[in-house]
Amino acid sequence: MGETRKRGRKPKAPASTTETMDFQYTSASNATQTDYVAAQNDVFSAANDSVPTAAAAAKNDANNPAPARRGRGRPRKSEVGHMEDTEPHAAASPERRPYQNGAVVLEPPPQPVAKWESVAARVMPAMDAVVKVFCVHTEPNYSLPWQRKRQYSSSSSGFIIGGKRVLTNAHSVEHYTQVKLKKRGSDTKYLATVLAIGTECDIAMLTVSDDEFWEGVSPVEFGDLPALQDAVTVVGYPIGGDTISVTSGVVSRIEILSYVHGSTELLGLQIDAAINSGNSGGPAFNDKGNCVGIAFQSLKHEDAENIGYVIPTPVIMHFIQDYEKNGAYTGFPILGVEWQKMENPDLRLAMGMKSDQKGVRIRRIEPTAPESHLLKPSDVILSFDGVKVANDGTVPFRHGERIGFSYLVSQKYTGDTALVKVLRDSKILEFDIKLATHKRLIPAHTSGTPPSYYIIAGFVFTAVTVPYLRSEYGKDYEFDAPVKLLDKHLHAMAESTDEQLLVISQVLVADINIGYEDIVNTQVLAFNGKPVKNLKSLANMVDNCNDEYLRFDLEYQQGVLVGR
Repeated sequence: MGETRKRGRKPKAPASTTETMDFQYTSASNATQTDYVAAQNDVFSAANDSVPTAAAAAKNDANNPAPARRGRGRPRKSEVGHMEDTEPHAAASPERRPYQNGAVVLEPPPQPVAKWESVAARVMPAMDAVVKVFCVHTEPNYSLPWQRKRQYSSSSSGFIIGGKRVLTNAHSVEHYTQVKLKKRGSDTKYLATVLAIGTECDIAMLTVSDDEFWEGVSPVEFGDLPALQDAVTVVGYPIGGDTISVTSGVVSRIEILSYVHGSTELLGLQIDAAINSGNSGGPAFNDKGNCVGIAFQSLKHEDAENIGYVIPTPVIMHFIQDYEKNGAYTGFPILGVEWQKMENPDLRLAMGMKSDQKGVRIRRIEPTAPESHLLKPSDVILSFDGVKVANDGTVPFRHGERIGFSYLVSQKYTGDTALVKVLRDSKILEFDIKLATHKRLIPAHTSGTPPSYYIIAGFVFTAVTVPYLRSEYGKDYEFDAPVKLLDKHLHAMAESTDEQLLVISQVLVADINIGYEDIVNTQVLAFNGKPVKNLKSLANMVDNCNDEYLRFDLEYQQGVLVGR
């Protein structure tokens, strides 16, 4: 096409190359406003967050002359699959507008808005609400409970929600000493206060007292639970750089997942977007820019690739509403029973079930559960709050989906009641059961409190917890710890809410305990013939003892006798 000359203006030199932009990272510093084109879908890039200023555009125009004009019509696709730039807009004549004093000002014509700008405008406020979390941790030393370990630092992600609050992962601020937050594009770190930590759901809530932190930022809006194959975008500050990172994928699976940090099972989303160290606490957005989850863990296995897990909005809203309702985090309740599937037809016949009845059989009931005096072993749970339970323990979830009935329990709050229908001796009974949190004989976590211990005659007594086992035997404690402790960890139930499993963790060598140096992690059963309930009761019995000797009965028929 020949060049077109306009009267009174010099012709523009033809451009040597044509700029293209794919859907990934593209720097805005070397492109003019007309260099950006409409993306074919709503995938956005972390770098495309600003429009070049007029000065920058003028500078680029001087360095990179505009390309030659093409004919009208839709833009062509290049051979590599990138969308070629649309025709650059001709330099329209400035609009003449009279001024009040008779002078004339030249006003440039309005610039067209590309499609990517509208996409960015929709997602940008949500991305600006994503913050970087800096935390200094000081973890207790469970093996030497009178001291702490060396402090260490970590960085993770978080995002701002309504009410001047910030959400992140619980493991991101575990054993925190100091927490700071930094907004996107800012060079200032703001001191944060931890409002609540939900260890079971791996969510923590923070706030910042400095009002400057909240200026110019809109809180993230939550969306509904996504469907399978819905697009999700994870935003955060993972390893590999200091600036914000964006990864995208789809929802691969929705089911009850094992939450590693909380040692519990709650609803979760599996996605194929990359979730790396530092992504923890970052939001997962849908294509509307609404938050549908919080990134919190990933699967690292030689046979698996790009398997990440997201805390969905029902769990997030449960945590937020629990805090707003009670002023603190109270946890997720449980039914307090161990159950067995009823898929075997002979088993169903033996339990007196009819052909149209389905349910699960109760094996054991937690002695500390409120329903322990109502339900009995061998009862068959037919329904929970009016929802029928199948023989495999699942309930209808959404169209074409089923989920474990523990999901119905987790939707409740501590202290709520639920209607449970059971089959007992071929009779249908209904009970209103009050739900409570789980009391484990060996707790999975200590809720941030330092470990308790008691020392007498060089013997160090402490309560067994999962962090203690991990400190003593490493991350493979389930294989390396003593069989007796593992059996109690996996199968034993607490008989009362204040019961603890006590052990002599070690013996500090002294003249009074000669011959007992080899006692390590052995359970304490009784003191002077009286059963030991917890560490506090042991300390009281020792302090109030007037006998000449102190006698401790240990596991394996082992005894310890020391003088006063």
